[in-house]
Amino acid sequence: MKKFALMGVAGFVAPRHIQAIKETNNKLVVAFDPNDSVGIIDSYFPKAHFFTEFERFDRHLEKLRLEKEEPIDYVSICTPNYLHDAHIRFALRNNADAICEKPLVLNPWNAEKLMAVEKQTSNKINNILQLRLHPSILALKEQISNQSSNKVHDIDLTYITSRGNWYYASWKGSLEKSGGICSNIGIHFFDMLIWIFGDVVKNTVHLMEHDRASGFLQLKNANVRWFLSINENVLPKSMKEKGQRTFREITIDGHNFEFSKGFTDLHTKSYKHILSGNGFGISETLKSLELAHDLRQKKPKALTGDFHPMAKLPLINHPFHKKNI
Repeated sequence: MKKFALMGVAGFVAPRHIQAIKETNNKLVVAFDPNDSVGIIDSYFPKAHFFTEFERFDRHLEKLRLEKEEPIDYVSICTPNYLHDAHIRFALRNNADAICEKPLVLNPWNAEKLMAVEKQTSNKINNILQLRLHPSILALKEQISNQSSNKVHDIDLTYITSRGNWYYASWKGSLEKSGGICSNIGIHFFDMLIWIFGDVVKNTVHLMEHDRASGFLQLKNANVRWFLSINENVLPKSMKEKGQRTFREITIDGHNFEFSKGFTDLHTKSYKHILSGNGFGISETLKSLELAHDLRQKKPKALTGDFHPMAKLPLINHPFHKKNI
């Protein structure tokens, strides 16, 4: 049984990590979050220690390591994106392996420096890239791998996940803290596409707004038109009529790629891979981090050539966005 600490336990994704720790027959020993809405712990590890102050959390881990000789084996990091770098370093300083949510860091040079820090320790940095463990995506990768290396596919990626007023009041609404849409909601899809269809040859940005982004991505074996948004106004009419607030679609050569099911246990699968020594390290995620960073820096081009059709939708600012305050 491995001993875990969890940072950011009040966050959206933390329950998946807590469940994964439980389902892999391990133990959450201590958790930290500045917010104290963490009753979810009672359903899994009611005896876990909890701190709202980082200094006391830090002291507790040190006491476990030095006084009680019961060091933490893993630190799971579910904190805001801009803090991942510091919290990964914190895990390594405590002689623990890190398990970090996406994106690992916001800038590729931060990842490269972490690789140097990792080499100085006996511990490993693991990134959650759960789409690589999705059964349908694994089957797609095998299918593409068995095809001619010269074949180029035409792909449309559309991902809309509606967010309410709270989004812009949180760190997620800050480009400096979240990395914006490409890092916050797009990074898994970019990683998956690069993993399956090869390295980035060229990328073009057609739209980069606070609530949506779109562009054209040329990979070794695919041309990808992509569109990401958190604005419910751009949802297809059929989704709105059903009361659905999320729309996820990938078409490959005109055919819909079905992967809507199979998401419920991906974090547990990720933990199993990590615990068996097969976690995804920094080198695995570096290409998608570089892409997300490059997209943020590019100046959008006019809607000419090959662009995602939803990029033409009228811009309707979210009512709570800072431009409207």
